[in-house]
Amino acid sequence: MEPTLISPQSGKTLSIMGGSYRIVISSKDTNHEYAVIEMVVPPGGGPNPHAHKDFHESFHVLEGEVEFTTANGTVTAATGTTIVIPKGGAVHNFKNKSDKLARLWCTVVPGGLDEFFEEAEATHGDISKLEAISNKYGQVLLPPDYWEK
Repeated sequence: MEPTLISPQSGKTLSIMGGSYRIVISSKDTNHEYAVIEMVVPPGGGPNPHAHKDFHESFHVLEGEVEFTTANGTVTAATGTTIVIPKGGAVHNFKNKSDKLARLWCTVVPGGLDEFFEEAEATHGDISKLEAISNKYGQVLLPPDYWEK
């Protein structure tokens, strides 16, 4: 990989379950070593609980605030906060509980989650198709009420 300048407008933007995910640095650009995804999460938005054992994810809150939930509990992550989800399959999710957009910078190691998002966009919310794609990428989707059990 050669040194690269990435403009604020570059990269493919995807519409995923009501959010906007921009692939800033794709897995293909890094020989699948990592990917960087900018996530714009609307009020009330965010993924249901899920896990992926083969990816390490780091989320840095650029703007706004989101609630992150793991087996360790729920924390509110405000601007400037970084949340780390290590490899191994830790169940996690985040929700924008505010009335303003939240913007996150997600770095995933190794790359590949960006490719999952590209395929997920094409499902247009069809859960059975999304589950099939999730299985392909080693991701486990859990019900919204997972933490209430």
